[in-house]
Amino acid sequence: MLKIYKTMDEKGLFREVNQIEKGSWINLAKPAEGEINNLVNAIGVNPEFIRYSLDTEERARIDVEDGQILILIDIPITESGKGDYSTIPLGIIVVNDDYFITVCSQNVDIIKDFYESKIKEFYTYKKTRFTLQILYRIATYYLQYLKKINNETDKTELKLQKELKNTELIKLLALEKSLVYFTTSLKSNELVMEKLLRGNVLKLYDDDKDYLQDAIVENKQAIEMVTISKDIVAGTTNAYASIISNNLNIVMKFLAAVTIVFSIPTIVSGLWGMNVEGILFSNNSYGFYIVIGISVFFAILAYLWLKKKDML
Repeated sequence: MLKIYKTMDEKGLFREVNQIEKGSWINLAKPAEGEINNLVNAIGVNPEFIRYSLDTEERARIDVEDGQILILIDIPITESGKGDYSTIPLGIIVVNDDYFITVCSQNVDIIKDFYESKIKEFYTYKKTRFTLQILYRIATYYLQYLKKINNETDKTELKLQKELKNTELIKLLALEKSLVYFTTSLKSNELVMEKLLRGNVLKLYDDDKDYLQDAIVENKQAIEMVTISKDIVAGTTNAYASIISNNLNIVMKFLAAVTIVFSIPTIVSGLWGMNVEGILFSNNSYGFYIVIGISVFFAILAYLWLKKKDML
């Protein structure tokens, strides 16, 4: 999908347009090959920059080539159908200071916030400010997603307190995996923003520096928060995995003790049930009850001994 937007005046009037113009914003979300080729032919954007942005394995970084700037930044997403969290690259491309392009392999909420006019003081022709607004928005989205992960962790822990299930442990492991992705991406994003702060890539004015520093602060807060969350989830997972293992050991120990107790009557009855002469009490009219009594007596002895050993 290729969409073109432009701010029409200083008051911030913003709308979608049909033609690519200088000062416009071109948004590519999961674009078709034909859309990429048309854009390359129209404004001469480096096609490799677009392909880097669509590669989900690309790391966050900055590339500058022939007057074109590529800023790759990792953004948080929710994987559809799974409910898990992950990260994918978002490419920000500035072409000769004339065109501003965003490229992503998905249609993400962070970009929707801009073309749905949820961002104040947003101008498509202010490319540096636009870039910094995206970076700040990404950092705030990380914080929002981390709050969701913390809430899911608390709910899962409450379920585990009521009933230990493997499904809940698997959920915790999935959350821990998401936090690992977040940690790696946030640290990479921090390096990108610190490089932008030096002013060697985009020209920064005083207001822009303040805005970028705010984004860096938000990103650092997200890093601290994800570190704490990861430790909590890992500790919770290990604790409940140990509890489940311990409970299993208790059950196995109990079953082994019960087996020992019930095996004694079986052994006694087996001995007295042999079809040979000379079996004690074979001619006694109360022989059956005597054998039962012997079985119960030894079973009780075994029970008391196992109880003393804390096996029952």
